Amino acid sequence: MGSEHDLDALREEGWTRLLAAARRKLERDGTSSGSISIGAPSEAERRVIIGLTGRYRPEDVKRLTVPLPDLDAFLANRYARGLREVLAELGGPLRDRAAERRALGEERDRLLAGCSDGRHAGRPWHAAWLDTLATDGTLTRLIRRGEGALLTTACQVLDLLPAPTMPLPVLAERATGDTKALSAGSPLASLVLRALALRAELAAVPGDRVGQRTLWESAGVIVDDLASQVLVLNLSVRGQGPVAGWLAEAAGHGLPYRLTLHQLTRFPVSLDEGTIFVCENPAVLRAAATELGARCAPLICTEGVPSAACHRLLEPGGHELRWRADFDWTGLRIVERAISRHAAAPWRMSAADYAAGLAESESTPLLGPTAPSPWDAELAPLMAGRGRTVMEERLIPALLSDLAAL
Repeated sequence: MGSEHDLDALREEGWTRLLAAARRKLERDGTSSGSISIGAPSEAERRVIIGLTGRYRPEDVKRLTVPLPDLDAFLANRYARGLREVLAELGGPLRDRAAERRALGEERDRLLAGCSDGRHAGRPWHAAWLDTLATDGTLTRLIRRGEGALLTTACQVLDLLPAPTMPLPVLAERATGDTKALSAGSPLASLVLRALALRAELAAVPGDRVGQRTLWESAGVIVDDLASQVLVLNLSVRGQGPVAGWLAEAAGHGLPYRLTLHQLTRFPVSLDEGTIFVCENPAVLRAAATELGARCAPLICTEGVPSAACHRLLEPGGHELRWRADFDWTGLRIVERAISRHAAAPWRMSAADYAAGLAESESTPLLGPTAPSPWDAELAPLMAGRGRTVMEERLIPALLSDLAAL
């Protein structure tokens, strides 16, 4: 079976799985006690184990077990090296996996503790973010790749948010010194977006760039000031530069107009005092433009969650906002945030409005995490009980009546 200085025989098929099992056990447990076993042994493996244990094993045996002390003694007697020395010579130094696990746990605890005194520490979404990273293996993978510091950096990014309005490269530079650190698809951006999704009460980070841009904008971060837009109809504004003129001309013809954040930043405007209606879906604004034209009251369409361009247009205040959205949980959150941020008043967002829309025909199921309706205590419970959405399109006749009355 080989001289005491020649381990070539231990590289043959009869020994390979046996020594691999021994390595795994030693690295896992750190002790040479106990036993190892191999299933469905080959003839070569059976003969090796018979030779080192001195016990006959039949040819039809399903599993063979070898005490580690017996293996250690056999190798020391035959090759003048114990089990640990043989394994190190054949396959490199043994790993101390127990020590590695302890070090990994200590590093994980250190990184999590470092995020415990940040700006958002203690908030449910922030705590849920850290807990998820720790339990789903994300933080462990980062540490094993030597990238655990990304969690600390992600917390530093979040400490700068929400921002009034901050371009993404500026945020990246302030947090990391690298303007490209938060570029799409980067590990750091992925970590931050996971936190922002929880902050926005989303089930997951949107997979498309539009959804991710909207998520950044929910925290005041501008990814693309040309892509951030707001759709308007018949707005009356004050300001110097072409934007005010464009809006005045469009309003004179009752034509919808789309503004970009870039335009509003380059040529700021202020909304004239008066009542301004806000809806969620373009179908409402399109119907208003078609049916009422220039006679329609000033109308803004958010096209879902309000963009940074929308918020820029509405600030500062001084006007009366009447705001509505779909009767779904996202819609309730949109209206609640509009009330908080812009002092808006709900527009046909009562329990009675919901019930009237629901009575017309069947609608899609109400999905996702629930939301409150603090402006109408009956609305959210009624929606939860009925379990159905009511989209704005179903209320268009009533909405047009309001828009024509001013």
